[in-house]
Amino acid sequence: MFAPNTKFLVIDDFATMRKIIKKVLSELGYTNVAEADDGATAWPLIQEAHTKGEPFQFVISDWNMPQMQGITLLKNCRTDARFKDLPFMLVTAESEQSQILEAAKAGVSNYVVKPFNSVTLKQKLEQVYAKVGGAKAA
Repeated sequence: MFAPNTKFLVIDDFATMRKIIKKVLSELGYTNVAEADDGATAWPLIQEAHTKGEPFQFVISDWNMPQMQGITLLKNCRTDARFKDLPFMLVTAESEQSQILEAAKAGVSNYVVKPFNSVTLKQKLEQVYAKVGGAKAA
Protein backbone atom coordinates (compact mmCIF):
# COMPACT_ATOMS: atom_id res chain seq x y z
CA MET A 1 0.00 0.00 0.00
CA PHE A 2 0.91 3.66 -0.07
CA ALA A 3 3.35 4.97 2.52
CA PRO A 4 1.69 6.08 5.80
CA ASN A 5 2.75 9.70 5.20
CA THR A 6 1.13 9.87 1.74
CA LYS A 7 -0.47 13.29 1.31
CA PHE A 8 -4.18 12.96 0.48
CA LEU A 9 -6.67 15.61 -0.63
CA VAL A 10 -10.32 14.75 0.03
CA ILE A 11 -12.85 16.86 -1.88
CA ASP A 12 -16.58 16.77 -1.26
CA ASP A 13 -19.20 19.49 -0.87
CA PHE A 14 -20.65 17.64 2.15
CA ALA A 15 -18.55 17.93 5.29
CA THR A 16 -20.01 14.66 6.60
CA MET A 17 -18.72 12.74 3.57
CA ARG A 18 -15.26 14.32 3.95
CA LYS A 19 -15.26 13.23 7.60
CA ILE A 20 -16.25 9.67 6.66
CA ILE A 21 -13.49 9.40 4.05
CA LYS A 22 -10.92 10.94 6.43
CA LYS A 23 -11.99 8.48 9.15
CA VAL A 24 -11.53 5.52 6.80
CA LEU A 25 -8.13 6.84 5.69
CA SER A 26 -7.17 7.28 9.34
CA GLU A 27 -8.22 3.69 10.08
CA LEU A 28 -5.94 2.62 7.22
CA GLY A 29 -3.06 4.54 8.81
CA TYR A 30 -3.16 7.71 6.70
CA THR A 31 -3.17 10.92 8.71
CA ASN A 32 -1.72 13.44 6.22
CA VAL A 33 -5.13 14.41 4.82
CA ALA A 34 -6.27 17.85 3.68
CA GLU A 35 -9.76 18.65 2.52
CA ALA A 36 -11.62 20.97 0.19
CA ASP A 37 -15.34 21.57 -0.30
CA ASP A 38 -15.38 21.86 -4.09
CA GLY A 39 -13.26 21.36 -7.18
CA ALA A 40 -12.97 25.14 -7.53
CA THR A 41 -11.43 25.28 -4.04
CA ALA A 42 -9.28 22.20 -4.59
CA TRP A 43 -7.65 23.18 -7.91
CA PRO A 44 -5.66 26.12 -6.46
CA LEU A 45 -4.73 23.97 -3.43
CA ILE A 46 -3.32 21.27 -5.72
CA GLN A 47 -1.29 23.83 -7.67
CA GLU A 48 -0.08 25.67 -4.56
CA ALA A 49 1.02 22.46 -2.81
CA HIS A 50 3.02 21.51 -5.92
CA THR A 51 4.63 24.95 -6.12
CA LYS A 52 5.65 24.70 -2.45
CA GLY A 53 7.31 21.34 -3.15
CA GLU A 54 4.75 19.51 -0.99
CA PRO A 55 2.46 18.06 -3.66
CA PHE A 56 -0.62 16.00 -2.95
CA GLN A 57 0.05 12.36 -3.74
CA PHE A 58 -3.55 11.14 -3.96
CA VAL A 59 -6.85 12.90 -4.65
CA ILE A 60 -10.23 11.49 -3.61
CA SER A 61 -12.99 13.64 -5.06
CA ASP A 62 -16.76 13.63 -5.20
CA TRP A 63 -18.15 13.87 -8.74
CA ASN A 64 -21.16 16.15 -8.15
CA MET A 65 -20.24 19.48 -6.60
CA PRO A 66 -21.73 22.94 -7.20
CA GLN A 67 -18.93 25.12 -8.61
CA MET A 68 -16.52 22.64 -10.19
CA GLN A 69 -17.39 18.99 -10.53
CA GLY A 70 -14.90 16.25 -9.74
CA ILE A 71 -14.76 15.16 -13.38
CA THR A 72 -13.75 18.70 -14.38
CA LEU A 73 -11.05 18.75 -11.70
CA LEU A 74 -9.82 15.37 -12.95
CA LYS A 75 -9.63 16.71 -16.51
CA ASN A 76 -7.73 19.79 -15.27
CA CYS A 77 -5.21 17.51 -13.57
CA ARG A 78 -4.80 15.24 -16.57
CA THR A 79 -4.19 18.11 -18.99
CA ASP A 80 -1.56 19.69 -16.70
CA ALA A 81 1.81 17.94 -17.07
CA ARG A 82 2.50 18.40 -13.35
CA PHE A 83 -0.52 16.34 -12.35
CA LYS A 84 -1.09 13.96 -15.26
CA ASP A 85 0.02 10.96 -13.17
CA LEU A 86 -1.51 12.06 -9.84
CA PRO A 87 -3.62 9.17 -8.49
CA PHE A 88 -7.20 10.42 -8.64
CA MET A 89 -10.25 8.55 -7.35
CA LEU A 90 -13.81 9.71 -7.96
CA VAL A 91 -16.44 8.97 -5.32
CA THR A 92 -20.00 9.33 -6.52
CA ALA A 93 -23.58 8.20 -6.21
CA GLU A 94 -23.61 7.95 -10.01
CA SER A 95 -23.26 4.43 -11.35
CA GLU A 96 -24.41 5.11 -14.90
CA GLN A 97 -22.27 3.30 -17.45
CA SER A 98 -21.85 6.51 -19.46
CA GLN A 99 -20.37 8.33 -16.46
CA ILE A 100 -18.04 5.46 -15.63
CA LEU A 101 -16.85 5.53 -19.26
CA GLU A 102 -16.42 9.32 -19.16
CA ALA A 103 -14.31 9.01 -16.00
CA ALA A 104 -12.22 6.23 -17.54
CA LYS A 105 -11.62 8.28 -20.70
CA ALA A 106 -10.63 11.26 -18.55
CA GLY A 107 -7.98 9.13 -16.84
CA VAL A 108 -9.51 8.39 -13.45
CA SER A 109 -7.37 6.03 -11.36
CA ASN A 110 -10.40 4.39 -9.76
CA TYR A 111 -14.08 4.92 -9.07
CA VAL A 112 -16.10 4.32 -5.87
CA VAL A 113 -19.89 4.30 -5.88
CA LYS A 114 -21.68 5.62 -2.77
CA PRO A 115 -22.60 4.21 -0.38
CA PHE A 116 -19.35 2.39 0.33
CA ASN A 117 -17.57 1.00 3.38
CA SER A 118 -13.98 1.01 4.59
CA VAL A 119 -13.31 -2.40 3.01
CA THR A 120 -14.38 -1.11 -0.42
CA LEU A 121 -12.29 2.06 -0.13
CA LYS A 122 -9.27 0.04 0.98
CA GLN A 123 -9.69 -2.32 -2.00
CA LYS A 124 -9.93 0.62 -4.41
CA LEU A 125 -6.79 2.21 -2.91
CA GLU A 126 -4.95 -1.11 -3.25
CA GLN A 127 -6.03 -1.34 -6.91
CA VAL A 128 -4.65 2.14 -7.59
CA TYR A 129 -1.44 1.26 -5.76
CA ALA A 130 -1.09 -1.86 -7.92
CA LYS A 131 -1.49 0.30 -11.07
CA VAL A 132 1.00 3.01 -10.11
CA GLY A 133 3.38 0.61 -8.42
CA GLY A 134 5.59 1.28 -5.46
CA ALA A 135 7.41 4.15 -7.17
CA LYS A 136 4.70 6.69 -6.35
CA ALA A 137 4.44 5.52 -2.75
CA ALA A 138 8.12 5.70 -1.84
